[in-house]
Amino acid sequence: MKARIRIVAPLALALLATAACGQSGSSGTGGSSSSGAQAAGSSCAPVKGDQLVVLKDDKALQNADNVVAVANAAAAQKNPALLPALDAVSKALTTDDLVTMNNAVDVQRKSATDVASAWVKDHSVTGGLAKGSGAISVGGANFTESTVLANIYADVLKAAGFDATVKQVGSRDLYLPALEKGAEIQAFPEYLATVTEAINKQVNGPNATAVASGDVQATLTAVKPLAQKKGLTFGTPSDAADENAFAVTQTLADKLKVTTLSELADACKDGSLVLGGPPECPTRPFCQPGLEKTYGLKFGNFTALDAGGPLTKAGIQQGKVSIGLVFSSDGALAKK
Repeated sequence: MKARIRIVAPLALALLATAACGQSGSSGTGGSSSSGAQAAGSSCAPVKGDQLVVLKDDKALQNADNVVAVANAAAAQKNPALLPALDAVSKALTTDDLVTMNNAVDVQRKSATDVASAWVKDHSVTGGLAKGSGAISVGGANFTESTVLANIYADVLKAAGFDATVKQVGSRDLYLPALEKGAEIQAFPEYLATVTEAINKQVNGPNATAVASGDVQATLTAVKPLAQKKGLTFGTPSDAADENAFAVTQTLADKLKVTTLSELADACKDGSLVLGGPPECPTRPFCQPGLEKTYGLKFGNFTALDAGGPLTKAGIQQGKVSIGLVFSSDGALAKK
């Protein structure tokens, strides 16, 4: 899916700036047994199931791609009510909300504008907003989640008194310059770590040392002075995140009684785990090497599928892989 490729490529590049590819537990060789024999009947081999569940990245292997409002600094200064209105969205927004809304548009075929309006109504985010005025154009990228978030921003800004509209402006290479100029668009729903590294490279060059991390506040602190140089300002990041994640079937999670990647590592020490993901996963620090180094996970095999797309999700559901790379806000994760 085009919407999901957007995340993988920038994130992988950002992470490669902070860590070498290193030694991978290459396909079929990463799951040797170690200390602590596994209890009988607790094999972590693939288990079929329709419902997918993300295991919490409790040691912050992935960069913090939390949804955050980015605005043209001059527009925010001229309109003091702008960022507080967008921060009201951030305060209420969760990853589960993203999953539900993506599912509503992509699976249930509801319109993005209707889904956005329903979220705003259901979460009562328009009460007590400071009043603003004037025209504000909210940019949105060309994928479902960004379009929904842009419409949420516009609805909340309208409630705050602004004449808000949504303008779809395509890829980050197009909309960041437009946001900096502030003529076509003045606000945008962004992803903290990914936009941080995009701005970092603009300010400090393509080989700049990465400043984004799995720490939300540290990443926000790092990007603010860089954003200032580009005429941009950031709101408060939400709890909602669209980032690389690892999912298993609910059946396997229930069997092993795990909700986090650390718990999975503790439960699976016999090398029976089968990992699925994009072909480059065995050499990328956010994927197999990261799971092995950060969590001590042991894999018996790796199956090349895709980057959080239909092949990986089907591979998990059909019992071809135990765990696979997905995206944390994918509509396929919605409870059935």
